Amino acid sequence: MNLNVPPPPQPPNPQPSRPATFAAGAAPHLPEHHPSVAFGRIGVLIVNLGTPDGTDYWSMRRYLGEFLSDRRVIEVNRALWWFILNVIILSRRPQAKGKDYATIWNTERNEGPLRTITRAQAEKLAARLGPQDDRLVIDWAMRYGNPSIASRIEALQKAGCDRILLVPLYPQYAAATTATVCDKAFEALMKMRWQPVLRVASPWPDEPAYIEAIATSIETSLAGLDWEPEIVLASFHGIPKEYFEKGDPYHCYCYKTARLVRERLGWPEEKLKLTFQSRFGKAEWLQPYTDKTVEALAKSGVKRMAVITPGFVADCLETLEEIGGENAEIFHHNGGEKFHFIPCLNDSPGGIDVLATVIRRELAGWADLR
Repeated sequence: MNLNVPPPPQPPNPQPSRPATFAAGAAPHLPEHHPSVAFGRIGVLIVNLGTPDGTDYWSMRRYLGEFLSDRRVIEVNRALWWFILNVIILSRRPQAKGKDYATIWNTERNEGPLRTITRAQAEKLAARLGPQDDRLVIDWAMRYGNPSIASRIEALQKAGCDRILLVPLYPQYAAATTATVCDKAFEALMKMRWQPVLRVASPWPDEPAYIEAIATSIETSLAGLDWEPEIVLASFHGIPKEYFEKGDPYHCYCYKTARLVRERLGWPEEKLKLTFQSRFGKAEWLQPYTDKTVEALAKSGVKRMAVITPGFVADCLETLEEIGGENAEIFHHNGGEKFHFIPCLNDSPGGIDVLATVIRRELAGWADLR
């Protein structure tokens, strides 16, 4: 599968109606020879998981090394894991993953689709919300890879943002996703002399605008087919079962989202089923597993299936290649006939509506947005 996404249109970048920077002597309340300072603006930083800089071995190794070294992602003995990661995994996995990324790579911009889409989301949010408050500066970053969280927080501060809203792009909180974004942001703040005030957007598993957007995307996508699926899977990224047992609320958030979407659609429970994908290693993860469910349903006689991934706000390797490629192949190989992947909300009007709703809610008291 090849994803050639054209460059998104460049929306106008709203300019502040007041100067954001005051040099020494430029304002009556600053003494002569005072260092130039920038202040008075509000930053919004949306952050997604990340993407490698290329599909070659070394780009993939850097990306996987950073990702799999995160202690919130892999909670095992550090000495043992260091050996497994550096001696075994990073000597083999980069080649295989590079080939997977190559099937979805945006060759026109020479970047992964997650970077293309996240950039477009930030640009469209700026076009949507910027005219409502000229203090807003909306930017984007990746937890792993580039642009880094630290570099964008620094850029926002230099642009005069003394208040920043951090928006981890995960509707359902998990320690391995939302929390690690916060860790990295606070790590960046630890090195700053003048820290901006930081807010973190809360997750939105039951946000009405989000539930409506997911349900509408299902209805719209299925309406374009000349067949009707017998079952639709709502596939969420999995986490090790041990993390759930230690108190991670992710499992419950996913089930709540799936239930609300099903209720909005008016479907019976057997029509929309929840599964978990992307497990890694030998430990038990949250079940039911997506790939095993797809295989079992095909073997049981199900001929028509659709899959949506509500926990992802943008299409990436786990949706385009794992669901649209690997799981479609599993379904067909085991007797299934028609398989349809429903895209993520991405930078669609519905997707931007959801993110704008979250940002408006979280900026209350800082900015009055419509």
